[in-house]
Order: sequence, then structure tokens, then C-alpha cells
Amino acid sequence: MTKVLYLIACAGGPARQVDEGVRQAQAAGWDVCLVLTPSAARWWQPRMAELEKLTGHPVRSQYKLPQETDALPRAAAMLVAPLTTTSACKWAAGITDTVALGLPAEGVHLGVPVAVMPFWSTALGAQPAVGRAVAELRGQGVRVVFAPGEPHPPKRGDAGNFPWSTGLAALG
Repeated sequence: MTKVLYLIACAGGPARQVDEGVRQAQAAGWDVCLVLTPSAARWWQPRMAELEKLTGHPVRSQYKLPQETDALPRAAAMLVAPLTTTSACKWAAGITDTVALGLPAEGVHLGVPVAVMPFWSTALGAQPAVGRAVAELRGQGVRVVFAPGEPHPPKRGDAGNFPWSTGLAALG
């Protein structure tokens, strides 16, 4: 039986290549369900059908209505990549106003392995709340993995060469 991975992408530069992350996870044996923050979903809106065909599942970016059934199978693991400073701070503060934050925030406390790969600049990362958020997420059991070169100098992040495999490896 194939393991189900929720690949959750926030609106950081690498989200524009999230299809590559899906392909790498599939090559590693995962059945990938894709969840995007609302902003990341806007970036992919003209090509959303391409992502759904690639994964074989609907792409989620909004909470379902109470009367709707779950559209995705249960996750065996979750990878939030890229994770932005905004999403890290909101999640650490318990703010789960998007399905992209609500799923991993709940999942980690249900025993689902959750890893995150931040992608942000040194300027944004210098905000004191960001360091506290990273520590808080780690304290909850989230595997926070900074790829080589992260955080990156402002306007110099290498989104096109985001190492998706690093995040996948953190899931074991």
C-alpha cells in the first residue's frame, strides 16, 4: 500500500515549482496530496488542473464545508515546503485560518510526522517572532529543516533549485 503524503506549499518562491516537489515525492513512493495556501493557489490558478492530474487528487486551498466529506485520504506524513515566515508565525501562535496551516497543526498532535522546510530571507528571519516560532514548532515535534543556504540574503533565494528531497528525507 502506498503511503500518503500531504505536500503543503506556502506562497514562497519554490511554490512556483511545487510540481517538481510532487514528482520527487512520487518517485520516492509517496501518493501525494497537494495543499496550497490561498496565495500559492492564486499563483497556480490557471494551471490547477495540471496539478490535479499530476497528483490524482483535488488540490485543497480552502477548508471544506461542514456537510462535505473529506476529499483526500488520510496522511501518513506531511511536508510543509516552502514554509514562509508568515505561516510559521501564525502556526506557532495557534492561528489556523487556512487549511494549509490547520492540517499540519492538528496532524503533529495526532502523531503524524510533520516536517517543514523554511524559505525566507535573512531580513525576514531576523524578526524576533520568527526565531520564537521555529523554536515553538520544534517544541511541538515538528521537524524544522533548513536547506543549505537558508535563510538566504534578501532577493537572493534560489527558488528554482529548492531541495525538495531534503524535506522528504526528514520524514524518514
